[in-house]
Amino acid sequence: MVCGMTQTRSPKDRRRITAIFDRFAQAVGDPRTELTHKSPYTLLTAVVLSAQATDVSVNKATARLYQVADTPAAVLALGEAGLTPYIASIGLFRTKARNVIALSRILIEHYGGEVPLKREALQALPGVGRKTASVVLNELGVEPAIAVDTHVFRVAHRLKLADARTPDKVEAQLMAVIPKARLTRAHHWLILHGRYVCMARKPRCDACLIADLCPSRELFMGG
Repeated sequence: MVCGMTQTRSPKDRRRITAIFDRFAQAVGDPRTELTHKSPYTLLTAVVLSAQATDVSVNKATARLYQVADTPAAVLALGEAGLTPYIASIGLFRTKARNVIALSRILIEHYGGEVPLKREALQALPGVGRKTASVVLNELGVEPAIAVDTHVFRVAHRLKLADARTPDKVEAQLMAVIPKARLTRAHHWLILHGRYVCMARKPRCDACLIADLCPSRELFMGG
């Protein structure tokens, strides 16, 4: 059940939301993750490593790692001790090393070395929660999904696309209100907007392509 403001949208507000995503689409038609990857496995690994870390820091680490090991078997052969030096610059690297080794072993033992592209199976892997699974499934075109990180959470509230207080509930509200034709790319548009325009401390409202559609603009533009 979707609760909160989603149930009370007026036709005018729904037109506003449609216009927001139409403009995002016109500006960046087919946005993709900024995490470097070349296979479902390298994507999954990169997303696991990106928890509480920047995409830039993860890409620097995986650029070295993937030259040496870019399959479950190759990473498992490194072991935790061998993997750790490649990802030591990333936050929580010891826990992430254990998770990557453990999930690589499961992929080999239960899935023939392939990444299962079902949400339940993905979320059962070590280090893979709902958000990580959503990123993988959406990026690979398996299912429309919105991974609610801090950027998406902030932008969704400022644009009054959602009013829930937890990521899972915000995700449900976004999935209900965003036009279906835009769902597959909405995750990336919201992240990019939050990362480069609608920043937490000082949003760049003067450079915002949807400023006139934003209910929060007066808070940052001085009225």
